Amino acid sequence: MSILELFLLAVGLSMDAFAVSVCKGLAMERCDLRKALVCGVWFGGFQALMPAAGYLLGYQFRGYITAVDHWIAFVLLAVIGGNMIKESRDKEEKEESASLDIRTMFLLAVATSIDALAVGVTFAFLPDTNVPAAVLFIGAVTFVISSAGVKIGNIFGVRYKARAEFAGGLILILLGLKILLEHLGLF
Repeated sequence: MSILELFLLAVGLSMDAFAVSVCKGLAMERCDLRKALVCGVWFGGFQALMPAAGYLLGYQFRGYITAVDHWIAFVLLAVIGGNMIKESRDKEEKEESASLDIRTMFLLAVATSIDALAVGVTFAFLPDTNVPAAVLFIGAVTFVISSAGVKIGNIFGVRYKARAEFAGGLILILLGLKILLEHLGLF
């Protein structure tokens, strides 16, 4: 996986966290650097932790499903991306709290990083992926994007939330398609 592909993957995965961070910022009366960094640490940390866990799970079963690994990667990324696109089209606004307490942030961090767990499973089937570097890179990109999202939400509101989720979903689908086409020898 090239650095550009990894960057696009990290950006795509971070869009859920970005959207939630924008909502957090919107709900805050006043946003300071500490609040933005707290969100960044929670979301970035879990976006790094989940693909590592997914990789370990996928690695355990790699020998059994090597013949169809490219299809698994494609389906997982397409489903995750499709779900993100569907959510971006949802007109129903969800009420977001400004709270940064441990329970709230834990639940949000887990909810926004479930897709990263599935992506981690695909890492087990991509032999040229440096998993520790990829995991740290995904976490760092999500940290930056989430921290910025809190400030952006506090300043601009939710104007860009749907577009960010749509773009993230599209990126994941395209990466899954690329993996499939490479393994089929068509790309």
